[in-house]
Amino acid sequence: MEKGFVHIYTGDGKGKTTAAFGLALRAAGHGARVLIYQFLKPSSLDLGERGALRKGVEGITVRSLDEPWDMFETSGNTPALDRVKKAISRSLREIETAAHEKYYDVIVLDEIVFCYARGLVTLEDIEKVIEHREKGVEIVMTGRGATRKLIALADLVTEMKPIKHPFEKGVEARKGIEF
Repeated sequence: MEKGFVHIYTGDGKGKTTAAFGLALRAAGHGARVLIYQFLKPSSLDLGERGALRKGVEGITVRSLDEPWDMFETSGNTPALDRVKKAISRSLREIETAAHEKYYDVIVLDEIVFCYARGLVTLEDIEKVIEHREKGVEIVMTGRGATRKLIALADLVTEMKPIKHPFEKGVEARKGIEF
């Protein structure tokens, strides 16, 4: 790809991470090197998408934030929030280098939009990844709460909007479908 675009998958509906993983699989299928960095999903979570990749998809690297946290319990814990903010900033600096050096053709920042909406990362840290990337590196950001400033950085924005979902009838998340 001569020019890499910036994508945002946002909204309150299901499918943001699923869309990003689908794009990652498509890119890898055509020989691209892909990094998927999951900011809210620690490596200890049993996620179907990671399980599938462990079974033999070449070209996709999945990493997670190295600082354990829970978005509900941690929100009132200032020291824990500070640790998370520092870990996210550190990770984005590493990702910025990877984008600048073109270690990957596609970089997925899963849930970075939510992290920004919650004040866990600065717009400047996200901008550095985008601005310092090598020509041709595609950036995909997912998460609820994309702001106008964040949307202004993107070339493609898709909003997932819930119309109807089994959760409304009390159906819990199903292994293999929602996670």
